[in-house]
Amino acid sequence: MARARFFLLVMAVLAVPAEAEPQSLGIFGQWGAFRNSDHCYAIAEPAAPHRRDGGRAFASVGDWPGRNIRGQVHFRFARPKRPGSAVLLRIDDRTFQLIGGGADGWAPDAAADAEIVTAMRTGVAMSVETRSESGGLLRDAYNLRGAATAVDAAAIACAG
Repeated sequence: MARARFFLLVMAVLAVPAEAEPQSLGIFGQWGAFRNSDHCYAIAEPAAPHRRDGGRAFASVGDWPGRNIRGQVHFRFARPKRPGSAVLLRIDDRTFQLIGGGADGWAPDAAADAEIVTAMRTGVAMSVETRSESGGLLRDAYNLRGAATAVDAAAIACAG
């Protein structure tokens, strides 16, 4: 059940052609790890996904060896954020300010990516929030159980 759910999530989120379907590297707690032709990533849905409106939210950590990118953090909200609205990430008692546009949020640089991934490794809970275009709160909560293993599986798959 969990494998099918993650596979469907990845297919819907990344909308890749059939010949480029991602290879599952495993499901670890609430996180899955996958490999595509040009990148590898760990990905999870929010603990309580919003299905009634908008797209599918997710959190991911990706590696693109061809672009020399490792451990890049990315969040997708179910709806676009309000321009100029802050994007805040909380991992247990730590808070990080992200940058964002449209329905996406990222760490501002590689150093922040590394700091966030380190916090994810030892964290229990993570949430990301911003304001929607209409001014309502967009907030997604994630369980970090399995995140470290999924991130490692993706990194190892793209290292070789």
